[in-house]
Amino acid sequence: MAKESILVVEDEDDIRELLRYNLAKEGYQVTGSASGEEALKAVKAARPDLLVLDLMLPGLDGLEVCRSLKQDPHTRNLPIVMLTAKGEEADIVAGLELGADDYVTKPFSVRVLVARLRAVLRRRSAAPLPETAPITIHELMIHPGRHEVLVQGQPVDLTATEFRLLNLLARRPGWVFTRSQIVNEIHGDDYSVTERAVDVQMVSLRKKLGPCGKYLETVRGIGYRFKD
Repeated sequence: MAKESILVVEDEDDIRELLRYNLAKEGYQVTGSASGEEALKAVKAARPDLLVLDLMLPGLDGLEVCRSLKQDPHTRNLPIVMLTAKGEEADIVAGLELGADDYVTKPFSVRVLVARLRAVLRRRSAAPLPETAPITIHELMIHPGRHEVLVQGQPVDLTATEFRLLNLLARRPGWVFTRSQIVNEIHGDDYSVTERAVDVQMVSLRKKLGPCGKYLETVRGIGYRFKD
């Protein structure tokens, strides 16, 4: 059975060919584009299952490509993994807030990139959990309907905002949420939620979760994710 198709958008020929070779070796159907304009045409001509998108492209840059695809109802659900240079935290945040699924910084390990792509494709193919469905991850259980959290079978007393924060991250394990996205999602009633307040809430939440606090991962300069 053929694996998913991946479009690699990278203006540096050697990197594009390196990715094409290694992804094809993993069984993926791989095509390449050297510019943002080419990428948009390629997506329209033959819808790939995932886009590997360099942000630093000549002409139409990666953020503009991402914005264009996410604004189009026909392509808004296309998974996008960004390739970025170290130190481009502002661009990473912007890309995630536009709807990109993940990012990998250059120089990167091909094995790490392949693992990230697999994870994104796996998450995208999984059926979404109903909002009220309980979540069990290792020794952590979250029951939205009861507003209940158990760690190793013992109840944990969380504020309403802490519960919403944990539930948000745990429902999409592996996804990176920027602080701004978290603020927009959880709208605390018991606590004024600002980007700085998110950090404070996270410290408190990790402490209350005890051994399960390790699943809440800080993505430096970007935000947070629940380890998958």
